[in-house]
Amino acid sequence: MLHNADIPQKTHLLEDSQSQKVMVFFAHPDDEIAVGGTLLDLRKQGHELMMVYLTKGEAGPTGGLVKQEELGAARALEMKKVAGILGASELEMFDYPDSGLKNLPLDTFKIVAREIIEKHRPDVVISYDSKVGLYGHPDHRMVSQAMEEVFLEDKNKPGFPVKKLYQVTLSPKQIEIALKIAPGFQRNYPKTGEGLPVPDFSVGTTAYFSTLVRMMEAHATQQEVFRDLLPYREQVPEFIYSRIFDREYFYEVK
Repeated sequence: MLHNADIPQKTHLLEDSQSQKVMVFFAHPDDEIAVGGTLLDLRKQGHELMMVYLTKGEAGPTGGLVKQEELGAARALEMKKVAGILGASELEMFDYPDSGLKNLPLDTFKIVAREIIEKHRPDVVISYDSKVGLYGHPDHRMVSQAMEEVFLEDKNKPGFPVKKLYQVTLSPKQIEIALKIAPGFQRNYPKTGEGLPVPDFSVGTTAYFSTLVRMMEAHATQQEVFRDLLPYREQVPEFIYSRIFDREYFYEVK
């Protein structure tokens, strides 16, 4: 019910056994959960992970654990724990305003994208898509559009290190189900116009589901968000849930 048979499934995001540098470029700490299984697999395959976030997520829910004005600092600490679980070699978090990126010019984030690429020189970058931002978050769209434009403008220039840009997406059947049962999608997914990019392939992630749950739990303040976007996870046995949500979908920007 969740997967389209015509979308190819791969064992790994990168089939090349040679170690590569993979950078995620997201708006908020916890955005990596959407591709957490793939990131865990990349690390197991010996690839290097670099995590970059444009905000500290200070506008999100607190889970009743901290005061709102303390949330940014708390989420930064949560993200450090998650980076440790992933075995990431780098973690960078900027202080742009959470839920306020749409009020800043796109060029601001393109400058950040170019600077961070030059600093870390990744071979591969993973972001959300530039049209929807997975489920309709404007911060996701801004950050992803900036990276997409930089990649398309610079990919053929001498010395530009990024060879592949992958955007996180969902299968058409996943979108259909999410719009029925996930309040976050119901509120924010665009009612008309262009939706998420159709995936080029998926990556199987069942083996990493237990560790992915640890990553979600490390984002202690954000459990409300995960219940919204991954409904019934706490009610369904893990061995079943891990086989329902058993793959992560990607679109390659070319």
